[in-house]
Amino acid sequence: MAQADSKVLVLGALAGVAGVSLAVMCYQGFRSSRRPSWAGYRLSHTYEQGPDVMLVDGLSPLGSQAEVLERLEALIQCVSELKNEMKALKSALPSLQDQVREELMGHGEVRRASPLHRTTPTRRKRATSAVTSTRTQGRSSEEAESEGGYITALTDSEDEELSDEEQRVEEQPADKFSNFLERVDCLHQGTESEKRDALSILLEQKEEFGQDSELLWRLARAYCGLHDLSSTLNEKKDYAENGKKIGEEAVRLNPTSAESHRWYAIACGLMAEYDTIQNKIKNGYLFKDHVDKCIELKPQDPTSYYLLGRWCYSVAQLSWIERKVAATLFGEPPSATVEDALRNFLKVEELHPRYSKANYTFLTKCYKYLGQIEKAKKMCEDACSMNAVSKEDEEAQKELEYLCPALGL
Repeated sequence: MAQADSKVLVLGALAGVAGVSLAVMCYQGFRSSRRPSWAGYRLSHTYEQGPDVMLVDGLSPLGSQAEVLERLEALIQCVSELKNEMKALKSALPSLQDQVREELMGHGEVRRASPLHRTTPTRRKRATSAVTSTRTQGRSSEEAESEGGYITALTDSEDEELSDEEQRVEEQPADKFSNFLERVDCLHQGTESEKRDALSILLEQKEEFGQDSELLWRLARAYCGLHDLSSTLNEKKDYAENGKKIGEEAVRLNPTSAESHRWYAIACGLMAEYDTIQNKIKNGYLFKDHVDKCIELKPQDPTSYYLLGRWCYSVAQLSWIERKVAATLFGEPPSATVEDALRNFLKVEELHPRYSKANYTFLTKCYKYLGQIEKAKKMCEDACSMNAVSKEDEEAQKELEYLCPALGL
């Protein structure tokens, strides 16, 4: 870019010299016109002199001197304009390096407003029309124009590349958050130590992403998972309380998230183990409402039907006093039967055969309660054939140790 402008500067200087020379020649011709008769010249394209009288825009040899003076003043004005443009170019050259740097950095709009870019087109045009003989010494003015256009196009392309880069930078936080969530999900499927690590990094990111339900329901899940792994009553209760609080916040932020409803329901169910009868029943209602919402949002999820089956079975086993308290506080106690529980556990098997050892155990208990012993034996055998892969499965195995003798197995 700097080389092209230097060549244009040379062409402009030559144009200035040519203009001054032409002015001198016209002035001398004006002086010679005072003779009684003058010999004119007709300039051909090969610069040959002819005997004819020179015709300047239809003027005769005895034409008006006032018109000749007017032509001369116009020429001098052109030379004066060229001189002003040369000064503008000279004043712009010291800042050329900074302008090039700005172009490379993407500040194209500032570049186009500079004095150099305002005067360049006129200067190139005049240089082309005035000094055609200098084409053999370097690039033509059209080539210089083309070079300038190429640089401008390149700079615009760089601006577009920068815009794409900025867009990629804006997308990076979302990609980073997605990768973070994937890591948390992997840790949740791991050992007890990895599950504790998952809780720790979720708490670290809570300040930055605490208004995202995707993080919050995973945090509620982490609290519920560590509840099952804890050994002390106080620690279990703390995890259940924190899980319920975070789950409620996740539901509030995104009521259409099935996972948020699920883990809030699970946390409410855990709290029932540590609350009074009044709060236990209240949490039971919350549990049922959010499991129903989860099924509505995600009807093919077997876990939701398993949770609903657990709720129905628990309600069917409520004591007389618990039903009375529920009727006093809420108008009527929650209603569900073992048959309702059985339908939900069978739905789990329909959606996900051999879902879990715990599901088979509850199927065994439901069939035994309903007197369908042969089916109860079949479910019990299937439950015993499965490995315990969770804390809940381990508790189910303990129940099977009592169910098998009761069923004659």
